[in-house]
Amino acid sequence: MRNPESTRYAILEAAGKMFNLQGYASTSISDITQELGMTKGAIYRHFTNKSELEKAALRHLSAKMWVNLGERIQGKKDVFEKMEAIFEYFMAYTIQSPIIGGCPLLNAAVEADDTNPDLCEVVNHIAQQIQSSIIRVLNNGIKHGQLSKDLNTEEYASMVFSSLEGAIMLTRVSRSEMHLFHVVKLLKQELERNRI
Repeated sequence: MRNPESTRYAILEAAGKMFNLQGYASTSISDITQELGMTKGAIYRHFTNKSELEKAALRHLSAKMWVNLGERIQGKKDVFEKMEAIFEYFMAYTIQSPIIGGCPLLNAAVEADDTNPDLCEVVNHIAQQIQSSIIRVLNNGIKHGQLSKDLNTEEYASMVFSSLEGAIMLTRVSRSEMHLFHVVKLLKQELERNRI
């Protein structure tokens, strides 16, 4: 008999990979059962419907992002090194994404904005968490006398997150890293303007 937690994890791994590669609307429960060699009943013991599985899979993929990003930031000595680690993390997405299919948040956002309000809500929540983390990094930089108190951390965090995600999208579509390099350059310049 399978361990329920390991079964749930296996479902989230397979579903997350398929949703991220094929899209949420294009991936059926039958596709996932075929990939796993399970029955629909086995999946529905863990998730009441496809919508619940979609949201859980996105959270699962996003948690992987968090761990990967956290590892890059951990041990950095100041706000500038931490922000550099964030920039490098997003830059690396275009070269070698740590998640098969690319940024799960970007993929879900593009697909769900008009067609899947429940998934869109999860995307928005995760985006807010990421921005809140960036705000904390910046506020600590102000607290420790590394950044000017004049920096509006909420505005800058919003600019960091939205411009990096947009640049990733354009980089993937154009097959040129130019957009990402330009965005990171401007974000670094703004941060430097607020260095103490």
